[in-house]
Amino acid sequence: MTSSNRAQRVSVHIQKALTDILRKNIKDPRLEMVTVSKVNLTNDLRIARIYFTLIGSRKSIEDALTGFNSARGYLKRTLARELKLRYMPDIEFYYDDSFDHALHINELLKSIQKDDETDTPSN
Repeated sequence: MTSSNRAQRVSVHIQKALTDILRKNIKDPRLEMVTVSKVNLTNDLRIARIYFTLIGSRKSIEDALTGFNSARGYLKRTLARELKLRYMPDIEFYYDDSFDHALHINELLKSIQKDDETDTPSN
């Protein structure tokens, strides 16, 4: 078993447990509409980088980051109890902008398609 396989398995468990904790235990309104999109764990299992998505303005994203950072200690303790790991990795939170990027690409493709339709003469 390689350490990257273990890191991947632990990442999946962290994502599931964190999603459950956010849904059931966290009452912070800044984190109500947050979705955990992925968890990347370093190969040495010391740092868990948690990526989240949120539909909203830049302000609501910054508020969610603030909410995560204020709940960091509680989340780490609760995850440690839930996962029963020998060592609970430090957790860091990041906004996952891949969905925003995909939406932007989709809009560009739609605009290109509209341009093609207006340039093509109809018979």
